[in-house]
Amino acid sequence: MKNCSTEKCQLIEEVGINLEDRHGFAPLAARIYAFMILSDDHGHSFEEFVAMTESSKSSVSTNLNLLVQLKFVEYFTKSGDRKRYFRPSKNYLKITLQEYLLSAQKELKIVEKINKYNCKHHPEKFDKNESIGLIFQQYLMSHQENLKTTIDKMVQFHKNNAS
Repeated sequence: MKNCSTEKCQLIEEVGINLEDRHGFAPLAARIYAFMILSDDHGHSFEEFVAMTESSKSSVSTNLNLLVQLKFVEYFTKSGDRKRYFRPSKNYLKITLQEYLLSAQKELKIVEKINKYNCKHHPEKFDKNESIGLIFQQYLMSHQENLKTTIDKMVQFHKNNAS
């Protein structure tokens, strides 16, 4: 990473690795996105990303376009300037929470099916493990409700700050 403080470069790397793991981003997309969320909202030009990452124009373009398509990044123009500038979407945290919610919902369905199956076909096993299966099911339900509440708060925040 060029033109970054040591502290920012280290944090970009740490956040980038997390983004690769959590969202399946390519390493360059993860570093570009990490750089953006650790910057102000004034946006960065395509040329700044090429210089900062020391990557090819083609690679930067491909990864920026991917981030835009996934709605993690938005672009805008400045009056009198033909360049496009990129910044994190205002909804990037909400999108992240929605991904977590979808994952929790899928896992909850599976856990419910497992508990139901074991209760029906292996009652002795279910009785033995009932507390663990139900504890986990209750955790997922609670986690799901917490995510929904937080997403609703974010939606309200954006509505209140839209002006």
